[in-house]
Amino acid sequence: MKTWLAFWYGIFKNNPTFRLVLGLCPTLAVTTSVENAVGMGLAATFVLVCSNGLVSALRKVIPAAVHIPCYIVIIATFVTTIDLVLQAYLPALSESLGIFIPLIVVNCIILGRAEAYACKNGVIPSLADGLGSGLGFTLALTLVGAVRQFAGQAITIAILPAGGFIVLGLLLAVINRFTDWNARRKGALPPPPINLDCRHCTQCPNGK
Repeated sequence: MKTWLAFWYGIFKNNPTFRLVLGLCPTLAVTTSVENAVGMGLAATFVLVCSNGLVSALRKVIPAAVHIPCYIVIIATFVTTIDLVLQAYLPALSESLGIFIPLIVVNCIILGRAEAYACKNGVIPSLADGLGSGLGFTLALTLVGAVRQFAGQAITIAILPAGGFIVLGLLLAVINRFTDWNARRKGALPPPPINLDCRHCTQCPNGK
């Protein structure tokens, strides 16, 4: 059950792009086409799965004082591997993605899953978490890339840098709207406006 939840949450409930709003640099930069989006997403998925699995396997061996540098070395190893594979077998895609493949090393999604999940859980759940987060990231990139590529045939700005911000913002708005509607349909209340949360409440003496 834990393994399934780790996988499921990574794709939907804790989607790196649409729910946690992480990894926006490649999301905005490489999604000018579906091909680039899928390639970037699958490369990140490979690194996520492999790094999560190895970090989990070594979690009791890595000293706490140097765990972040160790995680970065592990991540960099798999990034170098996928970078060389792309250069050898998919040179056109490698050239198109450019610097963003090596930059996976500092992608906050990769390091975040290693720090937040893999170092605290077993290998199998960590692999599921990495796969779920990777596929969720790929799904988000593909959706943004598909919208930009389709819209770019009629509206040039869609494939320009500004278009990435516009498309992502619109998709986030639609997803948030659907989430609120779904919560209301199930009888749950959506999060209150910021002016009504506890930090701004004056109804009780402890609210200040």
